[in-house]
Amino acid sequence: MYTDSYTVHKYQRDGYVLVENLFSNPEVAALINAVETGHRVAQTTRASKDADGRPSKLAIWQDLGDDIWSDVSTCPRIVNTARILLGEELSFFHGKVMLKEAKSGGAWEWHQDYGYWYRYQGFAFPRLISAFTALDASTRENGCLQVLRGSHAMGRLEHGTTGTQTGIDKERLALVEPIFERVYCEMTPGSVLFFHSNLLHSSSPNNSDRDRRAFITCYNALSNPALLSGRDNLQQPCPTGSDDWLGGRLHA
Repeated sequence: MYTDSYTVHKYQRDGYVLVENLFSNPEVAALINAVETGHRVAQTTRASKDADGRPSKLAIWQDLGDDIWSDVSTCPRIVNTARILLGEELSFFHGKVMLKEAKSGGAWEWHQDYGYWYRYQGFAFPRLISAFTALDASTRENGCLQVLRGSHAMGRLEHGTTGTQTGIDKERLALVEPIFERVYCEMTPGSVLFFHSNLLHSSSPNNSDRDRRAFITCYNALSNPALLSGRDNLQQPCPTGSDDWLGGRLHA
């Protein structure tokens, strides 16, 4: 298990915790193959524009099914860690693949995920957590995730529109940013960053010649109502699948 008492304390203090090498190289390779050849990503990809008009692409879906993405979303290494860090039973909210492609991937402006989710789903409380799995090496050069350590403790901040993205007001950002340490979350493929829905985070454009793709699974506390959603699965516990999800697929 990846959640001893100190790890839980770090998550509560910092708003995030990084678990190195949670997935193996063959598991990561299978996920990359699903990005490049699978129907789920191809059919659900969309783009928004950052402040400079560059496209920031992601594929997003709201259901679990019989596919590799659902295998990972219910993998005990992910879902049980999220349960312990959140401190309560959870439901599956959504999965998404971030496609920050070489030379073209745009920025994600500074925001809190709860800024989106309060606005569009109406979640009553910020009791949500994301698990960000690096599929490629994530570095400063190709636009790794940046976080403001401990910023989740401020609670939800007002969000508006930057480009066509939802982001924190730039004047407020200039005031609060000096309070916190900015951390560049450089990650090896297969490592997972678990982070709080109120943690301020962003990522720069990818001007390098290397892709920076990631799979993010988002979970909601089972007791946390989504007042504007009406989705039945948010009132159902997330199932727990197999840790040997790749072996199960290879031998199916």
